[in-house]
Amino acid sequence: MAKPTTREELKEYCLRQLGAPVLEINVADEQVDDLLDDTIQYFQERHFDGVVRTYLKHEITQDDLDRGRATGLSGVGIAATSAVSGPAPSSPVISNFEETTNFLEIPDSVIGINKIFKFDTSSISGGMFSIKYQLFLNDLYYFNSVDLLTYAMTKTYLEDIDHLLTTDKQIRFNKRQNRLYLDIDWQAMSLGDYLVIDCERALDPETFSNVYNDSFVKKYLTAAIKKQWGQNLIKFQGVKLPGGVELNGRAIYEDGQRELDEIRQRMSTDYELPPFDLIG
Repeated sequence: MAKPTTREELKEYCLRQLGAPVLEINVADEQVDDLLDDTIQYFQERHFDGVVRTYLKHEITQDDLDRGRATGLSGVGIAATSAVSGPAPSSPVISNFEETTNFLEIPDSVIGINKIFKFDTSSISGGMFSIKYQLFLNDLYYFNSVDLLTYAMTKTYLEDIDHLLTTDKQIRFNKRQNRLYLDIDWQAMSLGDYLVIDCERALDPETFSNVYNDSFVKKYLTAAIKKQWGQNLIKFQGVKLPGGVELNGRAIYEDGQRELDEIRQRMSTDYELPPFDLIG
């Protein structure tokens, strides 16, 4: 099938691209499954179509509050050599490093977090007696009573004040750790509060089957199977088959490696979002 929508259809498509069923592709099914998993992972981590920006809502539970407000910290003892001049100590100096537990468990599908929408604790945009509410109540009593430019400049000024007085909360996240650390005042959090997480979530190919039909995925998996095919045949170099045919596994391996290098190069130039410069 030219437009695969499942794992099996994608594997059959790639094997046909390499010559099956006319040729026998000497690659085990388990190896193809491993290569397919690696391809999907590479696609999700590097391709701009492999992830989708989404917003996840999380309700603060009692476990989250206990973990965030915990006073007992996990200690790590590390042996270190004393830097003080004089005779060497008889035993290594033990330094204790402690780490807080103010984190939330994040699903495996989340590979990046942009920000946490800040808690609306300012008087500018929340509540009946906020500046925003009073501006609408007193100045916008009928349509076109306020010039739009004046209104926009006032709103911009209020946002500047809000940005200076209530800064964004600091977060730390690593996709291999699946923990979102929130450097906030956990004493101000209450049971049942909600957090909205702006994050990048990997597309699940079992849910969105068009991933299997992506042109990059098909080319990359085909080249990866070709390389594995050559690697399986390298040890049979020079073996004569009936009819005088000679196996050349190294040539197949090198062709597959070259195709993978070209595809990865195109990934950096065509399919991957460029890194943003950090200014300030």
